[in-house]
Amino acid sequence: MSAPQNQHQALILFAHGARDPRWAEPLARLQQLIAASVSSSVHIHQAFLELMSPTLPELVAQLAAQHCQAITVVPIFLGQGGHVRRDLPQLMTQLEAQYPQIQFNLATAIGENERVLMAIAEVCVANLFKSL
Repeated sequence: MSAPQNQHQALILFAHGARDPRWAEPLARLQQLIAASVSSSVHIHQAFLELMSPTLPELVAQLAAQHCQAITVVPIFLGQGGHVRRDLPQLMTQLEAQYPQIQFNLATAIGENERVLMAIAEVCVANLFKSL
């Protein structure tokens, strides 16, 4: 369910995190691409499971303090591994209980989307022909 336009909305790109900060550079580019294609009333953020900050609970606490009313979390994972199947739903259950005033929407892992898979396939095929 989408939130009305007058509500403070946030889109969180949720990723694993890594020790090397350069790992998050593609996520920052994705954040910029999304920000350029949605209303300025939608705030785009990054959050991480571990090794980087902010974590999802830290970011949601900040957004709640800013009176955010609707948050969509998009897992930037290729598949439904343990983090997406187990860890993230547990985090979301805790956040929903802690912030009942916020409407949460949890998307499926980005790699489960057919359009994403098609884009990856196109890049793979394009690279195949580069090597011939």
